[in-house]
Amino acid sequence: MATGSSPVSIGNVEEPKCEAGNCIVFPFHSAQEKDMVYQKQILLETRGHRQMHDLTADVTRIVHDSGVRTGTAHVFNVGSTGALGAIEYEPGLLEDLPDLLDKLIPPGRDYGHEQAWHDGNGHSHLQATLLGPSLTVPVADRKPVLGTWQQIFHLECDIKPRRRTIVVTVSGE
Repeated sequence: MATGSSPVSIGNVEEPKCEAGNCIVFPFHSAQEKDMVYQKQILLETRGHRQMHDLTADVTRIVHDSGVRTGTAHVFNVGSTGALGAIEYEPGLLEDLPDLLDKLIPPGRDYGHEQAWHDGNGHSHLQATLLGPSLTVPVADRKPVLGTWQQIFHLECDIKPRRRTIVVTVSGE
């Protein structure tokens, strides 16, 4: 808010607290609002490096079961060698994304992780870090808001089969 400006009321938000032109908005929730948090897990068995899973149906079911009409769904891979994202889940891209990652961060023994642990998966950690372990998706009408050709995926970056836990936390009202 510029100095001398009047605060603007937006829904259930308190007036901004301003000092020297910097404003912080503190959310205000009335007793009638029903903020909810709902959490479930998706368990995956992977075959190893480069395998992708479409999580869209599972996340959609969890969002619906949560009862949250408007909010967000946060999807998180537990572990340092798996990644999540959104993509058009079709055969060409199921090859293209792992191919790209293997070109950018190829398997090899020259990584510091390899020098320390000698376990062959230094590139796995780096690929998973590049993509990231989580994705947050808006929720509207008890459904994730996704584009027509957009699906939520898990990519296994590790070199061996893994049991993966994906935590889905849905919050909103």
